[in-house]
Amino acid sequence: MGLLIILVLVLFLPFTVQKVERNLEVFLFVMGLAAATVSGIMDATLMKKALVDPIKITIAVLVAGLLTKWLHVQLERTIQTLSRALSPRIFAGLTVMVLGLVSSLITAIIAAIILVIIVNVLPLNRESRVRFTIIACFSIGLGAALTPIGEPLSTITVGKLNQDFFYLLKLIGPEVVTAIVVFGILTMFFVNPRKNAKGLDIDQRPESYKHILIRTVKIYLFVMGLTLLGNGFEPFITTYILDLHPTTLYWINMISAILDNATLAAAEISPAMEADTIQAILLGLLISGGMLIPGNIPNIIAAGKLNITSKEWAQFAVPLGLNTMAIYFLVLFVFY
Repeated sequence: MGLLIILVLVLFLPFTVQKVERNLEVFLFVMGLAAATVSGIMDATLMKKALVDPIKITIAVLVAGLLTKWLHVQLERTIQTLSRALSPRIFAGLTVMVLGLVSSLITAIIAAIILVIIVNVLPLNRESRVRFTIIACFSIGLGAALTPIGEPLSTITVGKLNQDFFYLLKLIGPEVVTAIVVFGILTMFFVNPRKNAKGLDIDQRPESYKHILIRTVKIYLFVMGLTLLGNGFEPFITTYILDLHPTTLYWINMISAILDNATLAAAEISPAMEADTIQAILLGLLISGGMLIPGNIPNIIAAGKLNITSKEWAQFAVPLGLNTMAIYFLVLFVFY
């Protein structure tokens, strides 16, 4: 009962209470401590794991953030040069592919920041800008999950399963890379740069060192809290989740469209699960995480910096996400 109460709080408070949403990292850390305590598993071993698991992704976020700040001007110039050489439409499609593929190394957060810089430079009308951003965030959200430094979901998953660095690349790599390439091709059809001759008139100053450090600390707390939360929910998972069919888990995880997918991965994934079940959970979380703004970190960053409303996002992202989930459902469970 205690774990059920914690689960309800974790799932709904960030979506309904603004103070919780603004302090999500601290909230999840407290909920993780509560879950581990209720489960009776809080000990020195778990605390050591919770302190160590976030280190790699935290370092990656810090280094990538500093490099982006130092190379900001060069990035803008390179984007302008490449977009003129390739045409904005082709450049946008290649951007979706490249950011998706490298996000597992530079982190989803930094990939989203680079995306914002690119969107501001390219000559796109409002509709094309929104579509380009959404498709790119789908791509980044999928690609970042291929290594444990790409995003919190992959960090938590690899940590909980005690697997090596390339585990997720082997488990979901073919499906993710295929989706990224297809999203890149779709971008070339959905983006129309000819209706607007200028980029956005938005201040493009690099982030401050203070902002970078604050984000780094928040990521560390975020992953630490999810580690505690995931281990604390092991009894709940063993009782209610392990026996569900992978197809059921796949569609249940559409709730990651409104909730952070790393939180759900922390609560659901267990070493006792079969590989195909873990695959279904991850793909369901990763695809549906792009459907609404709260579903993924890149969505939140890009929508906030580019002033994209929830309605604008949902109108294009929900149909795109549902169709992608339906296609992968057929691939994973019908034709495979």
